[in-house]
Amino acid sequence: MTPTLRTGRLVLEPYTPEDEEDFVALFQDPRVSRWMGDGPACEAADRALFGRIFTNVYARDLFDVWAVRRDGLLVGHAEIKPTEAVGGHEIIYALAPSAWGSGLGTEVAEAVVTHGFDALGLSEVHATVAAPNQASLVLLGRIGFEHVRDVEEDDGSTTRVLVRRRPATTGGASSAR
Repeated sequence: MTPTLRTGRLVLEPYTPEDEEDFVALFQDPRVSRWMGDGPACEAADRALFGRIFTNVYARDLFDVWAVRRDGLLVGHAEIKPTEAVGGHEIIYALAPSAWGSGLGTEVAEAVVTHGFDALGLSEVHATVAAPNQASLVLLGRIGFEHVRDVEEDDGSTTRVLVRRRPATTGGASSAR
């Protein structure tokens, strides 16, 4: 079951059915969707995707997917899931343009990465970013992600594959939780 995560300004929590309109509005914004998956989709496809979060992802506990809220309003989307393309777990996040440029992307990415290391016990977390998406590449680099390879997509575009490894523990004995 997807847990609720909190940062200084955000709450990442499971979606509720009432979030559908805000989810669709986020994914229908071309400034957001141009960087997501295969790019912009039709409204019906985004509504179907929202439905699958409940009928497939949450119902089968496949991976963690969050509504990102600030002051109770949906301002973004985040997830961490196993992905064959990277051979491990990948973080995915998107924020509404109204939330850009204020450090919220860093808060979301850090929260999801920390969840991957601490709650899921991962030794590394991946991200895939379209090469032209400089804002995400800079953000992820700033929080410790390193470029490992490029993937040439069928349409000729390039996707950067990044990884952040769990910091090595220092000192002697480790404590069990």
